[in-house]
Amino acid sequence: MSRTAPYLRLGVNIDHVATIRNARGGRHPDPVRAAKMAAQAGADGITAHLREDRRHISDDDISHLVAEIDRPLNLEMAATEEMLAIALRHKPHAACIVPEKREERTTEGGLEVLRSHNRLRRYVSDLGAAGIRVSLFIEPEPKVLDAAKALGSPVVELHTGAYCDAFNRDPNGPDVQRELRRIIDAAAHAAAIGLECHAGHGLSFDTVGPVAAIPSVVELNIGHFLVGEAIFGGLDSAIKRMRALMDKARAVSAGAQSA
Repeated sequence: MSRTAPYLRLGVNIDHVATIRNARGGRHPDPVRAAKMAAQAGADGITAHLREDRRHISDDDISHLVAEIDRPLNLEMAATEEMLAIALRHKPHAACIVPEKREERTTEGGLEVLRSHNRLRRYVSDLGAAGIRVSLFIEPEPKVLDAAKALGSPVVELHTGAYCDAFNRDPNGPDVQRELRRIIDAAAHAAAIGLECHAGHGLSFDTVGPVAAIPSVVELNIGHFLVGEAIFGGLDSAIKRMRALMDKARAVSAGAQSA
């Protein structure tokens, strides 16, 4: 019997629209406007990371996004009391708990679930009790997935940064296939233990296809690359092209499964 892979959702991260705005101050470019444009271009959801140092997205941005967009909002947040209170006040559709260090330029790896298991449990529980769909941003490793399952998180987002970095170093190098295999195996394990599987970080037009083809991955979150491409061809065009590449990869994958 053939199997049809589920529809692959695209979450567009609008953090770096705010980065450009904050470089000069003022209100332009407006990340809420970018979120609305992303929705019109084919985004299934909007992702925004409210960092502790507020280097890009601001508290006001979150308030406006909750009030004004017609797509699910995925709030990326550190596991802190301040961020928990903000999430419980705004009640976004989803909250993805991510690691955060003040000195990093971007999220550098997956959440430390194994050693922080007891500390994370209350955040997962409190967010879930408020009706917020909880996700943990983790490395694609089976033992980490098992720990996320034990915490009660219904969703995981696999960190694709190592795969993308390997591709950028050498598209034909052995590291690319090794890192991609880690993601494929982790996504299969997530499905086997009953976790909804998302993926993201560093994905581009060149790297999205093999990840989009993984049947048990149901959502990709992509931001920095799309905002960068928007400089050259527009945000609408960048999102539509990404959406098309995702759909093509998923269709090819579904056809291969049914053959």
